[in-house]
Amino acid sequence: MYFHASPIKGIEILKPRVSNHDIPLIYFSKKRENVLVYLSNAIEKYCKETGFDYSGKWTKWGPYGFNKDGTQRIEEYYPNALIDTYKGVSGYIYAVETITDSGFQLQIPDAATSSEPAPVQHCEFVPDAYEAILAAEKTGLITILRYEDSSKAQLEWIERMIQEEYENAADQPEYRHFIEGKFPFDRR
Repeated sequence: MYFHASPIKGIEILKPRVSNHDIPLIYFSKKRENVLVYLSNAIEKYCKETGFDYSGKWTKWGPYGFNKDGTQRIEEYYPNALIDTYKGVSGYIYAVETITDSGFQLQIPDAATSSEPAPVQHCEFVPDAYEAILAAEKTGLITILRYEDSSKAQLEWIERMIQEEYENAADQPEYRHFIEGKFPFDRR
């Protein structure tokens, strides 16, 4: 099975869309728990909650990586990031039996892409993405590095990385708005 998350209800055929890689693809994971992070986009959610008027393509925010064993590791880059991003957010996990592999190579364990439409075989409603993430953590399917458990070196890396992201986001006002709101350190 291949899994895909969306806030949109009632999808019967998943269709390729232009995303991060600027080519039309559908992104999947072979692990259901790995798509939970896509039920909400922290940047889009924050901008809408703060009344930031934006009509362009939303920058994707995906602060996760993978442990050596291939288990997804979600990382909080600011206090209460998981709660802010996922608590109370509902969505859908769509499952398909087979896909036509696009040949596009992702550097993400258990991920796959298709450039062809894929009929949905199963749809699961997730009433609260935060609760689903905590349940996956409890059963060992994912791990979470909470902000307060980050090392000093990790926090310093986050600050450097966010500074660089901010500097490189001159043409992404929604991303800069998010960074300014969630990372209140000096950007001089």
